[in-house]
Amino acid sequence: MSDSGLVSPAWLADRLDDPTLRVVDVREPWEYASIGHIRGAVNIPFERYRDRDAADPGTLPGAHLLSQLFEAAGITPETTIVAYDDTHGVFAARFVLTALAYGHDDVKLLDGDFTAWRTEFSVTTEKPPIQPTTYPLEGLSADAPILDESAFTKTIETGEVTVIDTRKQTEYDAFHLPGAIRLDWLELVDDETRGIKTAADIDALLANRGIDTNRTTPIVLYCNTARRLSHTFVVLRSLGFENVTVFEGRLDTIGPVEAIDTSE
Repeated sequence: MSDSGLVSPAWLADRLDDPTLRVVDVREPWEYASIGHIRGAVNIPFERYRDRDAADPGTLPGAHLLSQLFEAAGITPETTIVAYDDTHGVFAARFVLTALAYGHDDVKLLDGDFTAWRTEFSVTTEKPPIQPTTYPLEGLSADAPILDESAFTKTIETGEVTVIDTRKQTEYDAFHLPGAIRLDWLELVDDETRGIKTAADIDALLANRGIDTNRTTPIVLYCNTARRLSHTFVVLRSLGFENVTVFEGRLDTIGPVEAIDTSE
């Protein structure tokens, strides 16, 4: 499980004293400070690692800003990062995808969230000591899984990729790309455990939607918000899907890609 992109609370609890590990809490600062957090976790709120005005695709923050955040959190290129939130991992998944996009491969999502964690393990309000580091980032990784508009258009025009729309049903019904299959990120979450459903359950869900469960199937996810597609991306990667990319943006900016209106 530790190599899948998801780690269980028990896996993390056994490694909290590992100096090569850094736990990242992406909740609001008041939640981190007042409600408590996982021991040793640093706080990097969601809004700190997204920027609509940056030059990189979607709302990626840019290499310079992410470098500053990593350095202030004591993260080095060799650090194992585990991110969590208290909303089933949907905000933390964006941190995972962001780190991957800029080339930090050893980054994982806690399977579950803060609420799930504290049903089994203790929390603290004490801030950990942090030794700032140096972490130079030049830009997006050559194999970054996030696409700009041009790359997204070219990818779907091949007709050789499964297009998954991670927006709400009402958004999909009003306007979506031809052939896109809707998949709500919450359908992948177990309501009882607050973690990800079993691989068998998710495979059954995908097959029911007409999504090929062969792990080499090329998949591109799109949404108009960073969170939802990031969560689905991390889940699919954790299941072994090898070729998953994402596009975050408005469909009316795609240009030559024709959307369809099903609102009538």
